[in-house]
Amino acid sequence: MNFDKNIFSQAQTLFTQNEFDKALTEAKAEIMSVAIQTTKQAMFLERRACAQMLLDMADMEDEGAVCTALRNAAGLMVNRIPAQNQ
Repeated sequence: MNFDKNIFSQAQTLFTQNEFDKALTEAKAEIMSVAIQTTKQAMFLERRACAQMLLDMADMEDEGAVCTALRNAAGLMVNRIPAQNQ
């Protein structure tokens, strides 16, 4: 049998193992970066939704200590990580 001919090289660019490893490492890093950013955004959106629930509960209360506490908690929740509010 003749193994010199690579049947997989027809009209395809072949990569060395080092090139493949480098490209794979870069792809993994990009995937992780997107996953981390997406997770941060999802957590921020969830935190804002929880804060809105607190504000809605505060609107149902008469003005007083409970109402103030709910509004303060909502503010603290939203502003927990100020850089994400941009």
